[in-house]
Amino acid sequence: MKSGTFQKKINTNAKPVMVSIMHLLLGLCLIGCHQDLPQTEDQKIADETNTADWLAYGRTHSEQRFSPLTDIDTSTVVNLAVDWYLDLPNDKALVSTSLVVDGILYFTGTMNRIRAVDASNGNMIWQFDPEVAKHIGKNKKPGWTQSRGISYYKGKIFTATWEGRLIALDAKTGKQIWSVLTIDPDKKMSITGAPKAFADKVIIGNGGSEAAPNRGYVTAYDVETGQQAWRFYIVPGNPADGFENEAMEMAAKTWTGEWWKYGGGGNAWHGFTYDAELNTIYIGTGNGGPWNPKVRSENGGDNLFLSSIVALDAETGKYKWHYQTTPGDSWDYNSNMDIVLATIKIKGEDTRIIMHAPKNGFFYVINRETGKLISAQPFVETSWASHVDSVSGKPVINPNARYDSGSVYITPSPHGAHSWHAMSYNPVTRLAYIPAIHDATIFDATKTDLADWKNNPDKGGIAVSISDPDSLPRPYTGSLIAWNPVTQKQAWIVPHKELWNAGTLTTAGGLVFQGTADGQFNAYQANTGKLLWQYNTGLGISAPAITYKIKGKQYVALLVGYGGAFAGVGNKSLGWDYNRQMRRLLVFSLEGKAAVPPQPPPYFPKPLVDTTFKIDEELALKGYNLYWQCFACHGANVVAKGMAPDLRASPVSLNQAAFAMFVRDGIKADMGMPAFKDFTDEDLKALMHFIRKKANQSHQQNANEIEMGN
Repeated sequence: MKSGTFQKKINTNAKPVMVSIMHLLLGLCLIGCHQDLPQTEDQKIADETNTADWLAYGRTHSEQRFSPLTDIDTSTVVNLAVDWYLDLPNDKALVSTSLVVDGILYFTGTMNRIRAVDASNGNMIWQFDPEVAKHIGKNKKPGWTQSRGISYYKGKIFTATWEGRLIALDAKTGKQIWSVLTIDPDKKMSITGAPKAFADKVIIGNGGSEAAPNRGYVTAYDVETGQQAWRFYIVPGNPADGFENEAMEMAAKTWTGEWWKYGGGGNAWHGFTYDAELNTIYIGTGNGGPWNPKVRSENGGDNLFLSSIVALDAETGKYKWHYQTTPGDSWDYNSNMDIVLATIKIKGEDTRIIMHAPKNGFFYVINRETGKLISAQPFVETSWASHVDSVSGKPVINPNARYDSGSVYITPSPHGAHSWHAMSYNPVTRLAYIPAIHDATIFDATKTDLADWKNNPDKGGIAVSISDPDSLPRPYTGSLIAWNPVTQKQAWIVPHKELWNAGTLTTAGGLVFQGTADGQFNAYQANTGKLLWQYNTGLGISAPAITYKIKGKQYVALLVGYGGAFAGVGNKSLGWDYNRQMRRLLVFSLEGKAAVPPQPPPYFPKPLVDTTFKIDEELALKGYNLYWQCFACHGANVVAKGMAPDLRASPVSLNQAAFAMFVRDGIKADMGMPAFKDFTDEDLKALMHFIRKKANQSHQQNANEIEMGN
């Protein structure tokens, strides 16, 4: 029996629990077990019928985030309650996917600290602290303290640290087996993504295309020794130095000018999928650096392999094929999002496909054997391109979308139509579930001195002015979209109040789970989108849920702690504070009876006002120009969202000596505040004046609102 035949016989309107469990597991095995393969570690990870564990980022090698468990289903989910929980008082932003292996739950917290706990009760087994602060060195990194996950393979847990190490740990004891530095310490690169273990190797990329001239790459290491197996560069280097392989020589023909001076970008900070059937590793690649193509590739060009899926031979790292979703990327439309594998019927034939919903707003179905486009349709508004040409596979870009002739309204925004928050696919409903974003940005390159950018590439940035528009494409900024990859149409949609919501989990119990930015953990009916169950966690959720089964009991686990880029740069505060709400690991079951302490209510800090501090407008302007290095954590307009302290309300910003200790000396490096050692006394003073100015403005705005309310 073929998997397509199995799927066709299931009535997607019927309760999945009515389907024979034996038939369901048989069908799933045909989708993912690969019975023709030997009983290798990769077959274990690829086994879609495993209900006890969650062995990989997307549960299995397919990255579907689908579980065949049915104990918790559309009729029983109303009884779901907290079974046990673990308070995490020293953690802040929690965005990662946990793993469950042989009854042990593994997860990563702030500053890449790994914990292993009993998956049935939360009892601590071991903890590992990679001591990131001691390894950062003098080279500043972007202020991300969180990681999207870890990887398991042959008794080892693999973690990648913020500053660039890849570490192998003994899964039973937490003891370090080996460690390797994957990034040149002189480069302003960092790692926030999960490593991917496969075929006796583990692969990791990096980020930093906006931080400085960086040339992205991925590296595969031997899982036993940590020795480098192969490395694949995503964009070409200086032709005068020669090319590493034919793929780089081919890619160089799509660049113009002296791109290598600006790094080019392409950093693969997330999005790795291993195809056990084809022995292929698929790499989702990043955006251009800087964003403005007039700087990095002045006479145009597609700029391979930016914003692409690149297929590599898993054994050698040799290039197989690529599909570029956004040629000549100009909008931060990277393709680091999920690369989901499935076998579905296309025109009556079982076809091995990739499903991919990157930032640019189009949902792609790609033949994973050839890299050829099968179909692509927008799942949100896409003002940058009208459609994707079905013959060439390229988007048809709208006039002035690349801001060549002045400001232009572009949707999706650089946050993307879908960011790194995990998409899932349910082979029973045959729908993909996308945490979607509905946002827009005004791009304007006329305010940018391109000559200055070319003369000072080391300063980093994007080389274009961006601002918020007066109107957005929809009355809501976020949603959960159920998408049919065969018809390329929306099956249903649930609008959300906020933009930045967590990834999804779907099950054979007919459910889709998703957490939201406002702290709600929701369960929806998978074929209709009907809300069936909800739990208020009291804090924004950015991590996706997982599910597993131990001794006959199904559990659903969720990390709670708002994080990620928008948790820093977003303009709206939800009241999630750096120190007040408790970050937690919550684990639910149908028999749960745990009494979870209530969270403090949303908190909006009151700016401190020092009437003796006289604002120097010239210094404040200089501080404004320096603050771009701080806003990713401390918030746009100095309004923190929970990733870091609110500087308007911090007494530290009123005392220059204390301010220098935090900012330049790095006394809080162990909590993710790196030492900005090249900041002069004048720079620090300028930042203080800017912060004080924003604090005074916020205080006055609050006073005006109170007066108007009276």
